Amino acid sequence: MESFELIRSRRKTLALEITREGRLLVRAPLRCSRARIDAFVKSHAAWIEKHLETQRQRAALRPPPPTEAEIQALKERARAELPGKVAYWSEKMGVSPTGFKVTAARRRYGSCSAKNSLCFSCFLMNCPPEAVELVVVHELCHIREKNHGPGFYALLETYLPDWRERKKQLFMN
Repeated sequence: MESFELIRSRRKTLALEITREGRLLVRAPLRCSRARIDAFVKSHAAWIEKHLETQRQRAALRPPPPTEAEIQALKERARAELPGKVAYWSEKMGVSPTGFKVTAARRRYGSCSAKNSLCFSCFLMNCPPEAVELVVVHELCHIREKNHGPGFYALLETYLPDWRERKKQLFMN
């Protein structure tokens, strides 16, 4: 049987998760017996092996993680290029962000806080210029529309009618 990390919580069901790193997580209710958990894992052995193999294959194709020097270079480039784009689109859209920050976030390219402060991942700089522009405009739209409802997408479409095509150019390292 595959080794796994057990996470107990106030849930009602058992669940399996294969992480990006290829670890097997088993989520279980607080009072679930270890025998029941082991039986659950054993009964899903084929599913587990299939998905572990898929993650191994993906991991082999992934480039090595960037070095600290590469991350710093991306941050410097983002701090040099993004403020101009933010200023241009802010003026064009009639909005005013309250702050600007560059991070090394891995899961999202940008965010807009409730106080209208913008945050961008340095890894955005690995994307084509059209995709970078999409993220900037997307975050600026959040100054007016705080959610991803129909009003948000109507606003985005006003400024970037081709936003769907641009979105296809985004990729996460």
